[in-house]
Amino acid sequence: MAWTRWFFEPGHTGAEFRARHMMITYVRGQFKNVQGWLHVDPDEPENARVSATIDATQVYTGQPERDAHLRSADFFDVEHHPTWTFVGSSVQQFSATEFEVTGDLTVRGVTRPVSFDVTYLGQWETPWWEDGRDLGPRRRAGFTATTRLNRLDFGVSWNDVVDRGGVVVSDIVHVVVDIEAVLEAD
Repeated sequence: MAWTRWFFEPGHTGAEFRARHMMITYVRGQFKNVQGWLHVDPDEPENARVSATIDATQVYTGQPERDAHLRSADFFDVEHHPTWTFVGSSVQQFSATEFEVTGDLTVRGVTRPVSFDVTYLGQWETPWWEDGRDLGPRRRAGFTATTRLNRLDFGVSWNDVVDRGGVVVSDIVHVVVDIEAVLEAD
């Protein structure tokens, strides 16, 4: 089979994170409109390549003051590093639907290797709407990718101490990326 190229449909692709807050609960945040592509030969998925970009300026936690703090130099420093990137370089297949994708993640200008556990959710022929007209059908594929990061590895180090030696924000951050990829037209 030939190589296929898929683009991430930004309206239906997003990333979410959660970190412990004040030692007692999790705070979640999200990024919508994740841009990216997947280049894959279905007969040899271990040779696939993937690239994604997140607009860190658009972080949303539901609390405007916290969002502003996350955009500041204390956390994401979006003034100097408005985007994050992931470039996958290795794919390991465990089953028809389970993969590990390893690559370089760049946050705040710091690049580190990261592995995502990826679940393939399937494909479907769907309508394709542009300017109010259905130009479909187009083939879509779905994926969910998860990982755990240590935010300190990327220079995201702000914290404060709370009662009994606790901290405001955990070092470990859980990440989930939901991807809707659309097969590019010939």
